[in-house]
Amino acid sequence: MTPPVIKSMSDIAVRLTVSPPPHWRSGRTIQKMMQAHLLALVPALAMGVAMFGVKAASVAGLAGLVAVLTEAACLKLQNRDLDVDNFTALYAGILFAFLLPATAPWWLVVIGAALTITLGRTVFGGFGSNPICAPLVAWAVCRLSWPAAMDIDLNLSHFLINYPPDQLKHFGVESLWQYDYLELFLGKQLGGLGASQVAGLLAGGIFLTVTGWISGFIAMSFLAGVAVTAGIFWGIDPNLYADPLFHLLTGSTVFGAFFLATDAASSPVGKIPQILFGLIAGAMVIIIRVYGIYADGVPFAIMIANLLSPLLDRIRPKPFGGR
Repeated sequence: MTPPVIKSMSDIAVRLTVSPPPHWRSGRTIQKMMQAHLLALVPALAMGVAMFGVKAASVAGLAGLVAVLTEAACLKLQNRDLDVDNFTALYAGILFAFLLPATAPWWLVVIGAALTITLGRTVFGGFGSNPICAPLVAWAVCRLSWPAAMDIDLNLSHFLINYPPDQLKHFGVESLWQYDYLELFLGKQLGGLGASQVAGLLAGGIFLTVTGWISGFIAMSFLAGVAVTAGIFWGIDPNLYADPLFHLLTGSTVFGAFFLATDAASSPVGKIPQILFGLIAGAMVIIIRVYGIYADGVPFAIMIANLLSPLLDRIRPKPFGGR
């Protein structure tokens, strides 16, 4: 009888190597994910250019370029492989630009885009390790450090219309007669160069949700949290508080729902935690707008909810038969 042939042990490491889960290969990559996200931003960017002019495109382009260069420099200093071709830095930089006035000075764009990568991502370990949505970290630093350069009404004073959240904050509900909700939906309002383009953002957000690139639970619960909380205040005194539709159509509400709150690294994983995360963030938007000093509470609300993500991820359904 011929003895069985025993292979040499030289390739034992290869034969016993098991790749990390999940093992169901779908063909999706980070590069494809970022390409889809960038594509989803195109409608809002096009509407922003139509509303604010070519300056809006230059701000977005500069922010994306600086973010990519900063990412390359950080990876080089860490002796890590340069993988800026996955578009993650470009996407983060453009997200930051969407929150800026279209006439933001170049130095503010450069500093903010660099902070998005360094302070928002690199200090935590790089892409996928940030506990807070990276563009919001840079936005908060710039908003607190250079409030005049970040002020929407001040930088867009050559427009005859006013920033809706500021009008509500400083002049009350009686000043909102000047706004038509259809025009707000179509982006005919002051705001961040891309964050105020509701129709374009909604189209991009629906595209990402339908294609499965983002969680619809977070986006829908975020919008529900905004609408329900605003509805409660409006029901208490409609002469003092704005109606829910106004809050949904102004500021960066839709942008936050589909592009900021759904950041994969800083949002919960499970369905129940995602729903709670969205509801908390949405409710915080209205609370900040009503009681806070900032007219648009979306960035700070999402940052606060990001800090709760590790706690929310501990909420899991009991196993079958468990007590």
